[in-house]
Formats: sequence, C-alpha cells, structure tokens
Amino acid sequence: MSLPRRQPARARVKSLSEINRSDVQSGSLESSLLRLVNDHQNTAIRLREHTEKSKKEAIKSASRVSDLLVEAVNGGVEECFVNEKRIEVEIRALKATVMRFGKQTDQWLASTHAINNAIKEIGDFENWMKTMELDCKSITTAISNIHQS
Repeated sequence: MSLPRRQPARARVKSLSEINRSDVQSGSLESSLLRLVNDHQNTAIRLREHTEKSKKEAIKSASRVSDLLVEAVNGGVEECFVNEKRIEVEIRALKATVMRFGKQTDQWLASTHAINNAIKEIGDFENWMKTMELDCKSITTAISNIHQS
C-alpha cells in the first residue's frame, strides 16, 4: 500500500521590504519580530561600523609603531655609519702621518750614519796623525842619536 505523496507546502514568505506597516498591527507577533529584526540589523550595522573604525585605528597604530621601530633602528645604524666614516678619515690621516714620520726617520737614520762615519773617519785620522807623530819623533830621535854619536 502506498501512501499518497504530499506536496511541499509553498507558503510565500514576505520579505521585510514587502511588509507594509499597515499590514502589521501594533502589538502583534509580526510587529515584534519586525522590530527585533530591525534592531538586530541596526546593531549589526553599528557593530560593523565600530569594527571597521577599530580596524582602521589598529592599522594606523601598527603603522606608527612600525615607523617608530624602523626610525629607532635606522637612527642607530645611521650613527654607526657616521662613526665608521669618521674612523676611516682618521685612519687615512694616521696613515699619512705614519708615512711622513717613516720618511723623517729614514732621513734621521741616514744623517746619523753619515755623522757616525765622519766621526769614525776623524778618529781614524787622529790615530793616523798620532802614529805619524810617533814615527816622526822616532825618526827625529834616531837622527839626533846618529848626529850625536
């Protein structure tokens, strides 16, 4: 035995815009539901607006924090670069000074060696002169002895 098939009931549901206020009687169930739905929609719209506003403020705040952090980090990095440039300039200046002092030291060494050699030559000449003087005295003494004998 087969049961008769029931056709689905197709009751037409009116949308909120189709409901006329004149159709809704004050204090009826429909008016209460309509008021609840309208309140819900208004609350949802206000919540969405508040959420969007909060989202924009959060993005602004995050952007500002990010900018401040980048600025803080870059400030330190910039200071390091400035110090590095100063150090490089000082290194170049010190290198030039060292080179100049090196040349002066070489000149002083050359002058000192020349003076030492001159002093040695003077000492050698003095010794030669003393030797010559002694030789001359010996010869003079020998000649004197020969003359006297």
